[in-house]
Amino acid sequence: MMHPNRLDTISETLLMGPGPSLVPPEVYRALSRPTIGHLDPRFIALMDEIKEMLRTVMGTRNEVTLPLSGTGSAGMEAAFVNLVEPGDPVLVLVNGVFGTRMVDVASRLGADVDRLDFEWGTPVVPEAVAGKLAERSYRLVAVVHAETSTGVRNPVEAIGELVKPTGALYLVDAVTSLGGMAVEADAWGADVVYSGSQKCLSCPPGLAPFTVSERAMERIRSRTRKVPNWYLDVGLLVGYWAGGTRAYHHTAPINMLYGLYQALRLILEEGLETVFQRHRQAHALLVEGLEAMGLEMLVEPAWRLPMLNAVKVPAGADEVRVRRRLLEEEAIEIGGGLGPLAGKIWRIGLMGHTARPESVERVSAALKKSL
Repeated sequence: MMHPNRLDTISETLLMGPGPSLVPPEVYRALSRPTIGHLDPRFIALMDEIKEMLRTVMGTRNEVTLPLSGTGSAGMEAAFVNLVEPGDPVLVLVNGVFGTRMVDVASRLGADVDRLDFEWGTPVVPEAVAGKLAERSYRLVAVVHAETSTGVRNPVEAIGELVKPTGALYLVDAVTSLGGMAVEADAWGADVVYSGSQKCLSCPPGLAPFTVSERAMERIRSRTRKVPNWYLDVGLLVGYWAGGTRAYHHTAPINMLYGLYQALRLILEEGLETVFQRHRQAHALLVEGLEAMGLEMLVEPAWRLPMLNAVKVPAGADEVRVRRRLLEEEAIEIGGGLGPLAGKIWRIGLMGHTARPESVERVSAALKKSL
């Protein structure tokens, strides 16, 4: 006999952790549209519009701009497997979990990895990067724009200016920032930028927006050996995502792409600057409420992310118990700390559809009650 349907136990939670974010009703409706073939002309037309909308949101005119079939971590994997060959010198700037993960991914590919570490909760310091770049020639320099584990915004534009004269490729992780603050791939001189669908784009997890410069594509085409990952080989993916005749590569997640299409439309209809302003306003409201309770933020104001707020756990508070109470009694999810910040911070997300005054008011009231 079958168990009762577990889906019946799932009710709406106010998602205010490090992702996923709340999904707008229009995106849920899009996901439920009839599935059609992934080479159907109607679907191909939709793919082309998705690419164009992604170029706008990612601040690029790169021809190779598409959503990968996989989460943001697939975007990270794709960036490294396409651009890195064994023995390549790679510099990773690390000030949180996702910088550390980049080191792991590059190391698994046999890269010769240097890591430059900064204290978690503080930004990457461009002067230190300049010093490192003067010591050695790198094939690739990688950094996280919005470090989800700490709530820090890194100075990606300033770093890009330092990388450019060295000739190294420049890789930027925009998983948490895309759709919540300005991402300007071309202006930053970034050769690869990737993201995820489930943060500020407010689409369920499962897709990774991805853009590659022509310079990086030339580097990929001139590789001495094949890209070691068939599924994420950009050379093969371009054959499916470009031109009038699409070569079968894999069966794209059709309904997920409906969802991303609708999510991007909502952002562009609202207007990018209006969306960014909404995130900033929700952040300001949250900080004001937390500080009124006597709580402290981890990150200095100049480097705080609007969409991911790291709050110090006050002395005497049971960090896990507070989160559990919020989830079980208030149906609100917030995140805990990772790595050296485990048990020391809460991570409160204001991403995409979640970044609204009513979300802030609800979490502030619930935290006050729990404390």
